[in-house]
Amino acid sequence: MQTQILFITQGVSFMGTSIQKNFESEGYGVIRIDPLVEKLSECKDEVEIFVFYLGKFIEEIPEFLVYLKDVCLEEDKILILLGNTTELSFVSEAVPAAAISAKFERPIDFKKLIAEVNKISEDVHERESRKNILLVDDDPTFLKMMKGWLDPYYKVTIVTSGTQALMYLADNKPDLILLDYEMPVISGPQVLEMIRSETKVDRVPVMFLTGKGDRESVLKVLALKPDGYLLKSLNRDQILESVTEFFEKKHLEEINAKTKF
Repeated sequence: MQTQILFITQGVSFMGTSIQKNFESEGYGVIRIDPLVEKLSECKDEVEIFVFYLGKFIEEIPEFLVYLKDVCLEEDKILILLGNTTELSFVSEAVPAAAISAKFERPIDFKKLIAEVNKISEDVHERESRKNILLVDDDPTFLKMMKGWLDPYYKVTIVTSGTQALMYLADNKPDLILLDYEMPVISGPQVLEMIRSETKVDRVPVMFLTGKGDRESVLKVLALKPDGYLLKSLNRDQILESVTEFFEKKHLEEINAKTKF
């Protein structure tokens, strides 16, 4: 399957065209767009690797840089920046290091660039075979920690509210939702109720994340009949073990269901 690259640059230039042709000669499909929010919004779901060829125009597109940052962090996209030292520094102030996979200074060493993209492409294909987890929590610190724990083993998408979770689920069907029980505006139980009422995602497993481990609180959580729950106080190994056991159990249930027929 041909890997697609989203090539972001303003206008048409000799170097931009040369970069695009180099990717195409290596067998990559290239979707080329100007750095506009609406253009990125249209194409982001089709592509995992973004290559952004910078220029003086970057100072004029603050809204695009904010949107690019959000897309890369929340949807786990790969971002590669190409530019001079000043341009790379400017974009790095708007887009955190966690969202940038690689940087290349001009003049571009095409051999090194292609080698890096080839490596990233292989990683992307391996990652696409992983289970997809939607992580929902209003605490950015907890989200960052959990994503760091789960990322090496699963494809993780993070959102910070029930509203964002429902918007994501309108177009996506994850293998598991880890849902914060206590959230402002729309609580975890309310999100679960909405999920169960939508036939497209009503069978997606949901595990609650809760900070309360006393018997009364746990029974209250389980009364809503989620597919499980995780205490936020668990450490990295305990979280990974619980999620792994969940998927292994689900896999066995699917095998058993097939053998009955």
